[in-house]
Amino acid sequence: MSVAVISGPETVEDLRIRRSLLEDLALKILSLEGEMSVCDLGEKMRIPLPVADEIFQHMRKDKQCEVKGIVAGIYMIVITSQGRSRARELFALSQYAGPTPVSLEVYTRRVREQSVQDLEIRPHQVEQAFEHLVLSSQILKQLGTAVVSGTTIFLHGPSGTGKTAIAETLPRIYDDHVWLPYAVEIDGQIITVYDPGIHERSEEAEPADGDRRWVLCSRPRVIVGGELTTEMLDLQFNPLTKFYSAPLQMKANNGVLIVDDFGRQRMQPEEMLNRWIVPLDRRIDFLTLAGGKSFEIPFDLFVVFATNLDPAELMDDAFLRRILNKIKVDFVTRENFHEIFRSVCRNFEVTYDAGIVDHFLSMLTTEIKQPLRACFPRDIVRQICWAAKYEGRTPVMDQNSVREACENYFLSS
Repeated sequence: MSVAVISGPETVEDLRIRRSLLEDLALKILSLEGEMSVCDLGEKMRIPLPVADEIFQHMRKDKQCEVKGIVAGIYMIVITSQGRSRARELFALSQYAGPTPVSLEVYTRRVREQSVQDLEIRPHQVEQAFEHLVLSSQILKQLGTAVVSGTTIFLHGPSGTGKTAIAETLPRIYDDHVWLPYAVEIDGQIITVYDPGIHERSEEAEPADGDRRWVLCSRPRVIVGGELTTEMLDLQFNPLTKFYSAPLQMKANNGVLIVDDFGRQRMQPEEMLNRWIVPLDRRIDFLTLAGGKSFEIPFDLFVVFATNLDPAELMDDAFLRRILNKIKVDFVTRENFHEIFRSVCRNFEVTYDAGIVDHFLSMLTTEIKQPLRACFPRDIVRQICWAAKYEGRTPVMDQNSVREACENYFLSS
């Protein structure tokens, strides 16, 4: 799926960022680098050479930098003592010295243009994304409908039925890319958005005439579990670097945010639900800077809640209404259990034997007294492979290996 090129800025005014902020950023970068070309300055700031030259000329006029020489027609510049003194003052206010940020207005417009609610998703895309899982046609249809909505989905049901696997697979449905900014500027403050630890950068070369303050990425996929806290949903201010990191939902904009094991977080479910009632309903969120200034950002993400707890005990009717798609992921049938076993054996290169699986099913129902959970085939085959690796032999699924695996895996009465 093609992605529109973002037109590159040709002048300082095209950046929609105050000139003073640009010059401050350039001065900090020059202070760190020592000596660099105007071209390299533009590369560090992710701005075109003519714009970098325009900024340099203003800094030179203010005696904050000077020309050291010319290489291949490009100025080599160094910071002056006056510039270095000013840089120290700037670093005391903020240590940010990365790519030029985009304005909140431009960021908001771009997020709206790339909305997860404007995508066309068809059954074959859903089937392809979930081809490694054994799911009924009804579940696949429910999942596809939920993704088309671009709103929220609540996966609930007993443990071990595949809710986490389904949640983690949902982002595979998206086959396009979106533009994410390195950072956003708000009221003179910098908020970093692009996170290489979360965002998957596209291998496609960025267009030479595009705005290089943006990174082309797969639609974001952010997963959190029991470690989620209230603080992670707000701006993260670093008191040492004195700039902000975007909260999880902002990093997930135009993509998917998965809250796994919902209800088992360090924060109470009510805290999260109250925090997100407005965002889920109105598709906007409000963040607050350290000084108290509040501002609005888009809340354009597909939120996935997954839990094995009783939904009625986690949230009230008012919040349940705001979760527009609810899917129960239950125990599997005997036929699906066999199909899952067949797929797992293929992945682990273990010979599938229907008779052995029937023997395991008999053990589950009569001896172990467990329902048919989708996780059992994978977990038992892994036990068989681990034992074989320990003993230095090829893994074989037979009655003896299955029984030994069960003894290791299930609690004995």
